[in-house]
Amino acid sequence: MKLLATVALCLGSLASPAWAQDAYPSRTVRLVVPFPAGGPTDVFARQYAARMSAVLGQQMIVENKAGAAGAIGSTEVARAPADGYTLLFATASTHGLYNLLSKSPKYDSLDDFSPVAIVGSAPAVVVVHPSGPADLAALVAAVKANPGKLQYGSPGTGTFLHLAGEMFKTEAGGLDIPHIPYKGSAPAMNDLIGNQVGMVIDTLGTSLPQHRGGKARILAVASAKRSELAPDIPTVDEALKIKGFEAGLWNLVAAPAGTPQPVLTRLQAATARVMADPDVQAQLRKLGIDPVTESSPAAARAFIERERARFKPVVAAAGVSID
Repeated sequence: MKLLATVALCLGSLASPAWAQDAYPSRTVRLVVPFPAGGPTDVFARQYAARMSAVLGQQMIVENKAGAAGAIGSTEVARAPADGYTLLFATASTHGLYNLLSKSPKYDSLDDFSPVAIVGSAPAVVVVHPSGPADLAALVAAVKANPGKLQYGSPGTGTFLHLAGEMFKTEAGGLDIPHIPYKGSAPAMNDLIGNQVGMVIDTLGTSLPQHRGGKARILAVASAKRSELAPDIPTVDEALKIKGFEAGLWNLVAAPAGTPQPVLTRLQAATARVMADPDVQAQLRKLGIDPVTESSPAAARAFIERERARFKPVVAAAGVSID
């Protein structure tokens, strides 16, 4: 009897981790947004969390942990227990650029996280004042004729949109367009509308209202194809024949490194179900976000690797650091 009890106890202890993973989630899941409430990333995360709550059968709550360009919230998740109950709603800035820009990084976007899926991307756009060039080719011609005269604004030094602007300058022929960093997209757009700066690099969703209102003009979108939200706006490739020029402010759901595979599989399956919902897709497109409906942990990791490799020479050439 004592032997049977011992065997039963051993079998029970071996089975319990698998049972715990199969039962995931059994309590509230925390989704950390490493940026302030109210911004595009936060709005997207809250829509995602609400739908995931329904699919998972447990509440997913959003917590904003802003600061240090997303590093504070990201570091908190990297150091959290790897049990699937603390997740990060990451961005191109936190997982594509951070380790390229920081000389003393608090985390590594590949080593310290287990990606779940890429969920969306907001394409960057080139925007000018209504009195500016009529199209992107005219803008490039004007810059080449008067190097250094046109300046462009971005949400800040080291942000994804700043580096998208630097990539554009290089791939459009080494354009001389000095950068002016702002504290966010809104003040940059305000100065563009006031004709205090000639060009801004922004996202489609945030700049489209000004474009449609005649206060600004979007010359091109940095995506593989035209956006369903604004099919009249050409891509950078169409405007300048820069093959494959893409710059999107993407979003990623990630867990701490070492999260059990069954938990990642459950999260990925639930995410795929949420992102396949036509209503979710329609809501995201209204925000200027292209939903990603097919992603996986392996595909997400490979995507991060490609983005880091793609932007490494851009960061080096710009000589940018966030430390």
